[in-house]
Amino acid sequence: MSVVTRFAPSPTGYLHIGGLRTALFSWLTAKHNDGTFLLRIEDTDMARNSEEAKDAILKAFEWVGMECDGEVIYQSKRFDVYKKYIKQLLKEGKAYRCYMSKEELAALREEQMANKERTRYDGRYRDFTGTPPAGVDPVIRIKAPQKGTISFVDGVKGEMNIAATEVDDFVIARADGAPTYNFVVAIDDALMGCTEVIRGDDHLYNTPKQIVVYNALGLKQPNFYHVAMINNEQGKKLSKRDGATDVMEYKTMGYLPEALLNFLVRLGWSHGDQEIFSVEEMIALFDPNDINKSSSNYNLDKLLWLNAHYIKEASDEKLIGLLKDFGVDLKGNEKASMLLNATKERGKTLVELAEQIKLITTAPTQYDEKSAKKAFKGEAKEILSTFADMLALAQPTTKEAFHAVMEKIVEEKEIGFGKIGMPLRVSLMGSMTGSGLDEIMAILGVSETIKRIEKAIANM
Repeated sequence: MSVVTRFAPSPTGYLHIGGLRTALFSWLTAKHNDGTFLLRIEDTDMARNSEEAKDAILKAFEWVGMECDGEVIYQSKRFDVYKKYIKQLLKEGKAYRCYMSKEELAALREEQMANKERTRYDGRYRDFTGTPPAGVDPVIRIKAPQKGTISFVDGVKGEMNIAATEVDDFVIARADGAPTYNFVVAIDDALMGCTEVIRGDDHLYNTPKQIVVYNALGLKQPNFYHVAMINNEQGKKLSKRDGATDVMEYKTMGYLPEALLNFLVRLGWSHGDQEIFSVEEMIALFDPNDINKSSSNYNLDKLLWLNAHYIKEASDEKLIGLLKDFGVDLKGNEKASMLLNATKERGKTLVELAEQIKLITTAPTQYDEKSAKKAFKGEAKEILSTFADMLALAQPTTKEAFHAVMEKIVEEKEIGFGKIGMPLRVSLMGSMTGSGLDEIMAILGVSETIKRIEKAIANM
């Protein structure tokens, strides 16, 4: 039987990092088994739906390269399907109209709380045959089993047994006819042929309700996998400040999609001690039965380390394309490869990489006060002036040739390397930052290097 998985976000907010991890686990399960990965937008809550959020979810999937198979499915276009099954359950006596008013329900809950009982519907209209009370639009409730156990095997947590008394006759259609979450999810998963349902363990106690729906309609239930949450570095619930933000924010912050996916796959799954996985390796190795039972901790340092790795491994052509979004256009620049080689080791994100490139390509308009005070003292002016003259005479073009001129002035003036290195770096970059001086000068060329040195001398 072909494996079919799905990811089913609600367009009431942006796709966040936990949602993307769940989607990744589902996508990998499908791809590993040459199966089908479906994307279903659960947009039945018309009051809270957002077109902007829906578009952001689709953009996020496009950015990370996790394409779904077939068209995106929208629950809002399937109301006729749900109504058909509600009618069927009513006709078969497996669901009923409940005329309990909001006031009655509130009073029942208050009484149960006062008695320290679990709040639940008491089934008062389950077998009602009398005259319906006037002025109440009924909801539709499904008849849940009143005894026994609702059991299923969870691929992550193992065997789950829930007493039937824990599940009341829950609402499957509101008074306005709108179907409810657990009802439509069960129907859609069954009709779409989902064989594996991978989702966060905040849905764990929705599963018994969905099983009630499967059984009432005679539908085949899928295999369930409930994945533990991602915590922050302190082991508490991940907040927006910790990284639980819109996935597209990671693009804005300069992360590569392959780094983000690699990071997420390791939050709750592992393969030996391996840390770096290509997408192809993830697909080949991933098995949802190997997902960890315990929660994972978000680690920003690990994400930055992975991102730095993927930046270093990326081709020049790829980085040139990506850097355009960060204000750096190297297309057609004959020094593009030199610039990238000089800066790739120093940029953990594309934002940092762009900043490092701009530091080289943009002449400083001012000098860091602390750096200048340390570098521009003693014989600095004379050493820089002599060095500029030596460059003009030697006309070096390679990194090695520029380095040779630096070695020459050190030897001739019998000075430490820092005596030329510090004032030269501040002259070229404006502070004590940046790549190797010989690399920087080879990128700038003799003319621009001398120009920056002379400007620094004039400002001393």
